[in-house]
Amino acid sequence: MNKYELIETMAHQTKTSKTDTERWLNAFIDTVTTNMKKTDGVKIVGFGTWKTAKRKARVGRNPQTGQEIKIPARTVPVFRPGTELKNYILSNKK
Repeated sequence: MNKYELIETMAHQTKTSKTDTERWLNAFIDTVTTNMKKTDGVKIVGFGTWKTAKRKARVGRNPQTGQEIKIPARTVPVFRPGTELKNYILSNKK
């Protein structure tokens, strides 16, 4: 499902216009992004948590040449699913 299909589905379920639904979705994405950048993160109990994690610098290998390369430390986005979401997916419900 892409963003357009998500907006269409949400608009249908909530009986609102696609324009309003897109505004709400964009506001949600902006809020999550802003809070992740501040390293606060966003937690929705039962659904999941968006946050950032720090990866240490490490040594890797170029797969084509086998030469060692230095991979710098970086901060990456992380999503951890909540218990209810995990249980729903594991129960094979559609």
